[in-house]
Amino acid sequence: MIHRRALLAAGSAAVLAGTARAQDAWPTRPVSILVPFVAGGPSDIVARVIAQRMSMTLGQPAVAENRPGANGEVAARAVARATPDGHTLLVGSIGVFAINTALRPTLGYDPVREFAPITLAVTTPNVLVVNAQRVPVNTFQELVAWLKANPGRTSYSTSGVGSSDHLTMELFKQETGTDPTHVPYGGGAAAATDLIAGNVQLSFQNLGTVAAHIQGGRLKAIAVTSRQRHPVLPEVPTVIESGIADFEVTSWQAAMAPANVPAAILARLNAEATAALKHPESVQRLEQIGFTVVAGSAADYSRFQRAEIGRWRRVVQTAGIRPE
Repeated sequence: MIHRRALLAAGSAAVLAGTARAQDAWPTRPVSILVPFVAGGPSDIVARVIAQRMSMTLGQPAVAENRPGANGEVAARAVARATPDGHTLLVGSIGVFAINTALRPTLGYDPVREFAPITLAVTTPNVLVVNAQRVPVNTFQELVAWLKANPGRTSYSTSGVGSSDHLTMELFKQETGTDPTHVPYGGGAAAATDLIAGNVQLSFQNLGTVAAHIQGGRLKAIAVTSRQRHPVLPEVPTVIESGIADFEVTSWQAAMAPANVPAAILARLNAEATAALKHPESVQRLEQIGFTVVAGSAADYSRFQRAEIGRWRRVVQTAGIRPE
């Protein structure tokens, strides 16, 4: 019995020593943070905030690399198949880590099984906006009544099929019994531009995309999808305030590593990424463009991600949405 205990103790010590060595050894070369979209978007901004701060603390460069394609699938597949040693990471969106799996049954990666969570980085609400010249309403209830009074004659813009703003509108339609026609665009900027031009009447858009247009009077904000009013638009009520219980929707960005990265390295990645995001300069920069920094535990993000996948799968199935 004593011999067996000694062996178990020795084995435990070896595991702890190996874990410590793995953590101490990482990183041994530059850390690549893949971004599944072009430069300048939310995922790119968050990845560069993390990379900048991590480069100051790791002793190795951390480099954000844009790898766009197939609505995030190109970068996601590359990271899922990378060596799980903590040197290749992915910062992606709600689309990459939740909506894609609900929308595309033949998706070439599994955002749960093939990745290890690091942290939910930031969230931002969508904003229900209208063209004030085309839609003579001021409140959420007035908008719903107007849509019901004009069936088949209204349309809404989105940044693309399966985007956060698309599914938010589909959820709105399901909750209100309205049915404006979907007009997808190649990004939020184009969707907002055509709304301003009056070619469509309404849209749910990311706060960062439309805040300046709202403040400049080019669009009218009807409601935000956060649980509480947002400090960027404190006078705009929430959808929950406006009568739809639990209508909380956020567009979000998260950091992931390939599955099977050693636990010690994952813990270090969480510590480094959350410290980078919570740095006062990072918080100021991100909040200025409408993001709320979360930067929590890997376990909290894992639970959140699974709930989001289930939620948007139900919306996709109810709406009968098919990828283009």
